[in-house]
Amino acid sequence: MKRVVVTGMGTINPLGKDVSEFWNNSLLGKSNVSPITRFDASKFRTQIASEIKDFHPEKYLDKNEIKRSDLFTQYALYSASQALEDSGLEIDKLDPFDIGVIWGVGQGGMETFENEVENYVSGNYVPRFSPFLIPRLIVNMASGMISMKFGLQGINYTSVSACATSNTAFMDAFNYIRMGKAKVFISGGSEAPITPTSVGGFSAMKAMSTRNEDPLSASRPFDRDRDGFVIGEGAGALVLEEYNHAKKRGAKIYAELVGASMTADAYHITSPHPEGLGAKKAMQLALKEAKINTSDLDYLNMHATSTPVGDIAELKAVYSTFGGSKNLWLSATKSITGHLMGAAGAIEAILAIKSINENIIVPTINNENLDPEIPEGTQIVLNQPLEKKVKTAMSNAFGFGGHNASVLFREV
Repeated sequence: MKRVVVTGMGTINPLGKDVSEFWNNSLLGKSNVSPITRFDASKFRTQIASEIKDFHPEKYLDKNEIKRSDLFTQYALYSASQALEDSGLEIDKLDPFDIGVIWGVGQGGMETFENEVENYVSGNYVPRFSPFLIPRLIVNMASGMISMKFGLQGINYTSVSACATSNTAFMDAFNYIRMGKAKVFISGGSEAPITPTSVGGFSAMKAMSTRNEDPLSASRPFDRDRDGFVIGEGAGALVLEEYNHAKKRGAKIYAELVGASMTADAYHITSPHPEGLGAKKAMQLALKEAKINTSDLDYLNMHATSTPVGDIAELKAVYSTFGGSKNLWLSATKSITGHLMGAAGAIEAILAIKSINENIIVPTINNENLDPEIPEGTQIVLNQPLEKKVKTAMSNAFGFGGHNASVLFREV
């Protein structure tokens, strides 16, 4: 099987408009959660979100691309453009059928859908829909438009597994390269869910935090008083490349992707298995594939969304897998970024990779009272970054429907 390495990274998210800004603000524990500005949320139970401020898509997108795309696709194009630029790939010198796009999206063009339905109803149900409704709406358009923008003619599709979807995309790209079906993939995920329907729906489920008076501390994984996640938006992209192909062209290599796995809880439509059985198996399979012992994993970026049930189930899975490993440190970076849904795994993979490059682990913030149910001996990076040699880093991403996906990176 061929080896797969990361040769480019890009992102647009509430903490930064590129990887450097994102990384620096994450180390500072600088959350940007604030009252929602996208719509009037004053009558909603949850009135806060982690929004991208002052987004200027024209930096990487032309007018037609902006006109024809929903925000989730714009975020995808923006981050993918950065990642390709960062990789140094000279696409015009490569066979376009050797380069593919596998992208992850959870919801698709929710804002587009809401606006078009609202216009239909307010127009006394006169069927005047935009010809761009469907292209802006459907989830696969992000991967499609990335391929069109750069002339990439290899394997191209969108994976959908709720909040696990970016890791699913990475796993698929990883496997295709290992099997020799492609040499390069742009892979990642994007989401633009800060809309009345999304916020209202998750709020009705009582899944989101209602700390409306104190938004900066609303996302608080592992804290005894956590009350739900904070919704966020954005995208993250990796250029995944066959190792020898990358070496031959003299590419810089950030890390090697050595393990990727996916399981299902087969338990409940929204709640994880209470003992984290699916999550445990996903982590075990990723470790097995990477040929890494549990005692050798240095860092785990947890899915940990700040929900009362989810955090503990994942911690049980971690403890069951790793025991009281003195080498392993955990952090939950959604405390800083909020939960970017389908894009969560993408930006968290970037943080896992940067931890290997910089030997620093981003902290979990907003933890005032550690939940007493957390297994004794669990090592969590709280409130301040931890300087530590990181050779191996895993990132978890789980989604409604019982989807569990883990990816594992190693220094090269």
